[in-house]
Amino acid sequence: MTLEELLRAAPILADGAMGTVLLGRAGRPESVEALNLLAPDEVEAVHVDYVAAGADLLCTNTFAANRHRLARIAGGDAVERVNRAGAELARRATAGASRRIAIAGDVGPLGAHLAPYGRLRPEEARAAFAEQIGALLGAGVDLLVFETFADVRELAEALAAARDGRVPRVATMTFTRDDRTWLGERAGEVAARMIDAGADLIGVNCAAGPAQAMRLVREMRAAVPAARLAVKPNAGWPEQGVDGRLRYPATPSYFGEYARRFAQEGVVLIGGCCGTTAEHVAAMRTGLDAAAEVGAAAPVRSDTIVEPSNACTLESERGASPTLPRRLAEARLALTVEMAPPKGLNTGRLVAAAHRLREAGADAINVTDSPRARMRMSPWALCHRIQQEVGLETILHFPLRGRSVLRVQGDLLAAHALGIRNLFAVMGDPTAIGDHPGAMDSYDLVPSGLIRLVKTQLNRGVDHAGGEIGEGTSFVVGCAFNLAAADAERELRALRRKLEAGADFILTQPVFDAAAAQATLERWRVAYGPLPVPLVAGVLPLYGERHASFLHNEVPGICIPAEVRGRVARGGRDEGVRIALELVAALRSLVAGIYLMPPFSRWDMAGEIIEEVRRQDAL
Repeated sequence: MTLEELLRAAPILADGAMGTVLLGRAGRPESVEALNLLAPDEVEAVHVDYVAAGADLLCTNTFAANRHRLARIAGGDAVERVNRAGAELARRATAGASRRIAIAGDVGPLGAHLAPYGRLRPEEARAAFAEQIGALLGAGVDLLVFETFADVRELAEALAAARDGRVPRVATMTFTRDDRTWLGERAGEVAARMIDAGADLIGVNCAAGPAQAMRLVREMRAAVPAARLAVKPNAGWPEQGVDGRLRYPATPSYFGEYARRFAQEGVVLIGGCCGTTAEHVAAMRTGLDAAAEVGAAAPVRSDTIVEPSNACTLESERGASPTLPRRLAEARLALTVEMAPPKGLNTGRLVAAAHRLREAGADAINVTDSPRARMRMSPWALCHRIQQEVGLETILHFPLRGRSVLRVQGDLLAAHALGIRNLFAVMGDPTAIGDHPGAMDSYDLVPSGLIRLVKTQLNRGVDHAGGEIGEGTSFVVGCAFNLAAADAERELRALRRKLEAGADFILTQPVFDAAAAQATLERWRVAYGPLPVPLVAGVLPLYGERHASFLHNEVPGICIPAEVRGRVARGGRDEGVRIALELVAALRSLVAGIYLMPPFSRWDMAGEIIEEVRRQDAL
């Protein structure tokens, strides 16, 4: 197949995931690719489902079928046998189809890093790729798809091994949640390098979900305007279910809508990666066919976010703020707002925003620590500046991943020395999902252990080993609680452990259904009695239709009712504020405070909500 023949039917609908579907059907084999030989009927059945769903292109089950990853399979000809079988099974699945379906030889990374980050020399990598590619071409694939590469240098070696130009070459990279490769490169940087290395189509696969993929392909197009683009996103960020299996939240209908948007954006090859199924592909088929019927539309653009001013008016140093327990005990609803520290050195914009929130009536600022495992300034620096320059109390989020018990204690003492008294104990996001996936992820304490350490030892002047530290600390410690957890009983048991360890208050995940939240609190009351400490409920104002759809489909643990998503779709940002105010009104009889999480650093939304709540308090 020539490149022109491939592109003649663009946009081309590719299939969905192979590995995650086979893992669901065949358990956890040592090698998914080995199933081409060990369970060929299972592999062919996945392909058949994608053909029935309307796919124009099938990727062979050969992603990891190279000499490094197949090393444990008996027989020196494993690479040849597995790749040829993969191509044959895909071809067999198209028998009887009424349309031409292209077969793409799927090639993934070798599973061994190139020097200097690993021991693999470039010539060794090229030889391994050439071996696999030779087997796929010998089996008659129509094109080659190089996908899920995180190192553009390794991708260049793979493309070099297919330089003969016999078939089209599609190359896609995967990115961290910070829209960079694991080596820190931006999409625009790698786009030109992929073209220079010989790719005919370039793009994005795996990573997070369709929203991130849209950002990345737009960045690639801006860098290489003439590039032909391909996209195969995951079905959102995965979460671990109660049975230990990964769950991907993005629905087929969500993928169907994004398929239409990708086509409008000019993407010529559209499919799915981890977590997508034949249902997702069928929905994408419907979306693409509907778009073709109405003709090309203007490219869809993301909402414009206006950043607050960087201006910062410093005020003189203030005295100590009232303690958080006192605020939570007051009849007036306590209002706190979330902020993330900057990625660089400039905290002026955030301090200025804290000034405005204080004037609106906020009681405290929640300062997060490395949200979504992204590198940022240590949060106690921002806490200190806000307390000193704004006179507003802060709550320091304190994640435990990546911290030994020694570091935990040292960091806590440093925070206390800076005047920080309120802590929020959390596990933290795994580093594998962030912008430094190779960073240490180990930990010595879980949240209940941290709470116990602070309340029974540090606050009494004793360290974890029983040694004296002089004067005791005076921390107040909060714990997390999800009012909409999939496994409510497990969440209730975890909360009980944290409260038994000595937690002073509770912060919840975002609430979008007040009735469901009330039902969870009633389950707690029936099982354990009234909550013994103040509850602060999370409220995340929705900015618009895409924001709501993204959270619902791609963020684990968040489920937004269809009615709420429909209202935001019709009313946008202003309706999001109204919904947030309705949630505050519905929750205020159940809670001592509200924890506002403004999207996209929209402090204006948080200020508007706070001012309205304070106006109602004054009535």
